[in-house]
Amino acid sequence: MTTRDGTRPLRLGALAIGGGAPVSVQTMTKTDTRDVAATVAQIRRVTDLGCDIVRLAIPDAEAATALAAIRRQVPDVPLVADIHFDYRLALAAVEAGVDGLRINPGNIGGPDRVRAVVEAARPRRLPIRIGVNGGSLERDLLERHGSATPEALVESALRHTALLEAEDYHEIKISVKASDVPRTLAAYRLLAARTRYPLHLGVTEAGTFLAGTVRSCTAMGALLLEGIGNTIRISLTDKPEQEVRVGLELLRATGLRAPGPSVTSCPTCGRTRVDVVSIARAVEDGLERHYRAHPAARRPHVAVMGCVVNGPGEARGADIAICGGDGNFVLFRDGRRVGLVREAEAVEAVLKLAREF
Repeated sequence: MTTRDGTRPLRLGALAIGGGAPVSVQTMTKTDTRDVAATVAQIRRVTDLGCDIVRLAIPDAEAATALAAIRRQVPDVPLVADIHFDYRLALAAVEAGVDGLRINPGNIGGPDRVRAVVEAARPRRLPIRIGVNGGSLERDLLERHGSATPEALVESALRHTALLEAEDYHEIKISVKASDVPRTLAAYRLLAARTRYPLHLGVTEAGTFLAGTVRSCTAMGALLLEGIGNTIRISLTDKPEQEVRVGLELLRATGLRAPGPSVTSCPTCGRTRVDVVSIARAVEDGLERHYRAHPAARRPHVAVMGCVVNGPGEARGADIAICGGDGNFVLFRDGRRVGLVREAEAVEAVLKLAREF
């Protein structure tokens, strides 16, 4: 595994980015930002799973106004406002207390408007991410390069960067997202060779859960193993909770995040008479929350099994295990049967043993 040395350090609220800081996981809320209650609830769900940064779309003034109420209810979560076209929304977002902005300086107006955004961000040194996507590249670059090539994406990013640098502002993070793996890899490798600003990794419009996960992890896994990337987002046509789960597993797989819950679970078959899928996922989520609150806690190997064929054998090799029957689970600890619980009680029974482990 290689490293990209000398990345400029930034702070997004209390979170360090670049400069040797750990790679962070970001997601984006998919609620209507104007619905404060729904948005706050979604933010709490994803941060409960371990998400480090949450981005919110700010399409209009009403959404910008809602930011202040959202900020008050989640004061410790690094929030980024996603702004396009109207620089006044960026000013309102800064006033509302966000920790960072995602803009394209070239699409919010002339130098005076870029300067206004920079001057609003300057007192708190708010990071501004220049987000370039293959689907929204400038027309002159498309005409000159023939398409949204990696070279065109990087040229666009550096063009926008220069607008901020002209205002003597360097609290900058950059992304150059394409919707396929080869262009994403090439664009980020080119950009990493030409700048020391922190990079946000992503495959834009990656797709539904399966396809999006495979594309995102193929591209970002390769880049992370090359030492490229300071924050990541798995962009899925799915719930943001799923984006966070995949992002955390990607960092664990590349050795950039501590191991998570060790849960063995059966794939289920026609013998299964309990909801193994939901229970295994609930156990993983519960363990994630526990380890996030208690990072030094010992981590048991947990088995969630659906029947008596492989269940007892897996139970003997696990620290904690449950094996399903007709609406019930046999509970094991250290390979020994310690009780029988109803299906509705199984998750809490496992988590209780894990907390005691």
